Amino acid sequence: MASTETTAKDASDLAGLEAGLDALETVQTSRTSVRETLTSKVLPPVTAVALVLVVWQVLVWAEVAPAYKLPSPTAVWDEVRAAWLQGTLLDYIWTSVSRGLLGFLLALAIGTPLGLLVARVKFVRAAIGPILSGLQSLPSVAWVPPAVIWLGLNDSMMYAVILLGAVPSIANGLVSGIDQIPPLFLRAGRTMGATGLRGAWHIVMPASLPGYLAGLKQGWAFSWRSLMAAEIIASSPDLGVGLGQLLENGRNNASMSQVFLAIFLILLVGIAIDLLLFSPLERRVLRSRGLLVKS
Repeated sequence: MASTETTAKDASDLAGLEAGLDALETVQTSRTSVRETLTSKVLPPVTAVALVLVVWQVLVWAEVAPAYKLPSPTAVWDEVRAAWLQGTLLDYIWTSVSRGLLGFLLALAIGTPLGLLVARVKFVRAAIGPILSGLQSLPSVAWVPPAVIWLGLNDSMMYAVILLGAVPSIANGLVSGIDQIPPLFLRAGRTMGATGLRGAWHIVMPASLPGYLAGLKQGWAFSWRSLMAAEIIASSPDLGVGLGQLLENGRNNASMSQVFLAIFLILLVGIAIDLLLFSPLERRVLRSRGLLVKS
């Protein structure tokens, strides 16, 4: 009788343990409510922006600097309104965004196979790895003068500067992600016949995705900064007026309201690309690995 009770108790304990482990392994995928989303994701940045505007206006009222050095928020808003009424505001944004995205896609097409090659071939890694790290630390603005001399004042020069700034970051991000893959994954893939391009597509790339995604985010940041440096330094009527050229025009015209407008638009585009492109990708990767409790 005692033996039967002990067996039943052990079975009950085992069932409870299995249930607990199942609960730990289960990923919660319930959607957050609209109110919670507004409170946790929308309200904080809106509050921060409002606080910055309040502090800015207080500094203007306190006259800590002359008006031509520190314009009021309303003066910058008047600049936005004037550009909108003239039909040039969206042209400024699209000129830069189209260049930046196309340059980033070109850098992605070059940096991804380059990163795979550096990570998987020891000789290539020894030869090119230090060069990629050095290029990543080199300021993108340094490439603008030689690019202008080599290619002239045209879009090809812009894309060359973007590639030289973004490709090393994308390649190094992929190399870092591949270095963090557990060797067991690679051995298991080879055992199942996943070698060469098949292994790279089905094993290496999915396993290195977190590091690769970090490299993509950094690559976009370098693409955007490289483009702004090129647009500020290299100006030509054939290139149109992008955000970098708008910033330089504000400096030439001694118009701080136009300078602030360009800075805010550059910042706005960077934030929008991160929120619309990279943040959803990052959440999807984390969710697929069971690391995101709530979406």
